[in-house]
Amino acid sequence: MRYRPPQPKGSKFITPEGAKKLKDELDYLWRVLRPQVCQAVQEAAAQGDRSENAEYTYGKRQLREIDRRVRFLRQRLDGMVIVDKPPSDPSRVFFGAWVTLEDEEGAQVEYRIVGPDEFDVARGYISMDSPLGRALMRKTIDDEVTVEVPGGTKRYFVVAIRYEQAEGTGSGE
Repeated sequence: MRYRPPQPKGSKFITPEGAKKLKDELDYLWRVLRPQVCQAVQEAAAQGDRSENAEYTYGKRQLREIDRRVRFLRQRLDGMVIVDKPPSDPSRVFFGAWVTLEDEEGAQVEYRIVGPDEFDVARGYISMDSPLGRALMRKTIDDEVTVEVPGGTKRYFVVAIRYEQAEGTGSGE
């Protein structure tokens, strides 16, 4: 077995949508995909010599990958904190915030601060553990944020902060 250094622990915060997505993946792997692969491995094993049976070897490998992902998801979901309310101080950037930034050229970009399990740059979701995510935490409108990027240093100004209300909750104000 090849040595793999332990992965750094990501933050344990997650949005309700992110938690649902991880639970749905776990459910699919355990209740749908794993039984299908087990059946395929059984059928391949019934064909005889397993040492030269590619379907059997591939199926066993696929089962190990599914089991590894299931273990990871169960451990990850076990300690998750689902954040479904805006912070007590919505004028600052915290987990779940949509933050509009403006760079030195005046171009604006909007990101949502999410947990490491749900970042998706295409949707504008950045991890709170990323360099930009860490730099934005606790900032307010008009604050300057400096981030090291591969090409040097990038400066942004916070121009807007907003939080989406979870369905079924009032504005709280």
